[in-house]
Amino acid sequence: MENGRSGSNGSGNRNLLGNADPHVQEVVRAAHEELRQLMRQRAEVMKRIGTVKQTIVGLANLFGDGVLSEELLELVDRKSGGRQPGFTKACRMVLMEAERPLAAREVCEQIQQRIPPVLLRHKDPLASVTTVLNRLVEYGEARTVVRENGRRAWQWVSDPANSGFGSAGGRGVSLPKL
Repeated sequence: MENGRSGSNGSGNRNLLGNADPHVQEVVRAAHEELRQLMRQRAEVMKRIGTVKQTIVGLANLFGDGVLSEELLELVDRKSGGRQPGFTKACRMVLMEAERPLAAREVCEQIQQRIPPVLLRHKDPLASVTTVLNRLVEYGEARTVVRENGRRAWQWVSDPANSGFGSAGGRGVSLPKL
């Protein structure tokens, strides 16, 4: 009875998980390394996508949205009418078009000015914006900076190689109060 119970409740698997079999350990190490490599590649791709989107947005700002196809307008989150862009897209758009790092409250204010209905669906818009901005940092699309007053601000990552923030990814860089 004891043997049957230990096998049925999964405690027998503990020995397998702690197994020091070199073949199992090698498979786990290989999978771990592949996962880390894929995560790095994803971050690099997201940064590159951000750079290209920012370039396209800049061109549209200079020459008007008319130079962009409908598909391209949608890809860079500038399509008007119809469905409103999602909350994350709105945060991306605000950061992309900002000329300086923005505090979460400033991102909220920009969304309120541009697409107020997006904020109506959130009980605590400031908390939601902060969460999204932190996720954009995790995705490699944005970076956090610390202003002189000690408060965080977020900045769109256009091209990390030429950003002037070095290998630290812009974390902890002090900026003047705005």
